[in-house]
Amino acid sequence: MTFNPGQNALMPTYKKWPVTFVSGSGSYLIDTAGKKYLDFLSGIAVCSLGHCHPKVTEALVDQANTLWHVSNLFGNEIAPKVAHELDLLIRSGYVDTPGKVFFTNSGAEANECAFKLARLFGGRRRHVVLSAYGSFHGRTLATLHATGQPEKHEPFWPLPEGFSHIAFNDFQALENAIRGEVAALIIEPTQGEGGVVVPEPGYLRQVRKICSEMGILMIADEVQTGLGRMGTWFRCHVEDVVPDIVTVAKSLGNGMPIGACWARAEIADLFSPGDHGSTFGGQPLATSAALATLAELKAIDAPRRALQYGKILRDNLAGLDGVLDISGDGLLLGVKVGSNSAPKVAENALEKGLIVNPVRPDVIRMAPPLNISESEIAEAVSRFSESLKESLAENG
Repeated sequence: MTFNPGQNALMPTYKKWPVTFVSGSGSYLIDTAGKKYLDFLSGIAVCSLGHCHPKVTEALVDQANTLWHVSNLFGNEIAPKVAHELDLLIRSGYVDTPGKVFFTNSGAEANECAFKLARLFGGRRRHVVLSAYGSFHGRTLATLHATGQPEKHEPFWPLPEGFSHIAFNDFQALENAIRGEVAALIIEPTQGEGGVVVPEPGYLRQVRKICSEMGILMIADEVQTGLGRMGTWFRCHVEDVVPDIVTVAKSLGNGMPIGACWARAEIADLFSPGDHGSTFGGQPLATSAALATLAELKAIDAPRRALQYGKILRDNLAGLDGVLDISGDGLLLGVKVGSNSAPKVAENALEKGLIVNPVRPDVIRMAPPLNISESEIAEAVSRFSESLKESLAENG
């Protein structure tokens, strides 16, 4: 039987926009009708070097002709190099002692690894992981419970126990929540899915301080905010903070599925052989993409570029009719628009060949490639402006 595009055999887990993409290059995507789109979402902060970056593509092709997979019963030459690069970027001169890395296929799996380390750290008596309301940490059962969005929990009860939620950007709430059974706190340094919500200056430093004083682990979920997107290699660095555990994914492979959980050596060494594993984690094909991606992000000085071009984007957006506020830093921005109008603005933008994301009913998320050009920013802002005008006209 031949394939019929009208008979979709995929599970209905995503509310898809009415566009199917067939190719991409740099900041642009092409759909089945040949229409060209300027991508200001980057696969949700994944393709930080744009689509089909030549150096990442070359690394993948070379590795595909060499070695794909051997399992983690044996070593491969690439994974240790990527782990070393990540370790240096995370420590960034703040921590002298090298940490250790476990490779995964996604951010959720990286957070699962972090939770298991927290359980080992706390023992049976201390097992609770705190997280913030508005957060997003994944869709496995454990990371779903850690996610601070109760409406997402309801269909899947009972969820794994051992998670509790506190207000984000509220140091007193954290201090009040720490009790005998708490082993760790997981926090996004900026909440991405929550609407690009940035904490007050000094909050992350206070969190680091109280975690250290109370003897609990600080876990930073940098899956969306890491690797230069917000103007520092990792968002926690903006306050000179290095957590006990850092989780990474999204842009690490520039589209190749790969994630990582970094931990301080004394925490990582709580694992013994057999305590954790991942069939595909750290395999040569994925790590070759990651190694090439990290090399190119360093070559373009991704944090500096994110700050420079993020300011250009923010300044141009700020003057548009219909933009009420802009949150975020670097090239992860939340553009606040009229109440409940974000989905329509994003729909209008898509029709005009611009991809953005209504992350909240009144917030549009923008996360373009970090090597975006000034002319592409001008093009995107023009299309976004027209989309806003249409939405304002429709709402009278």
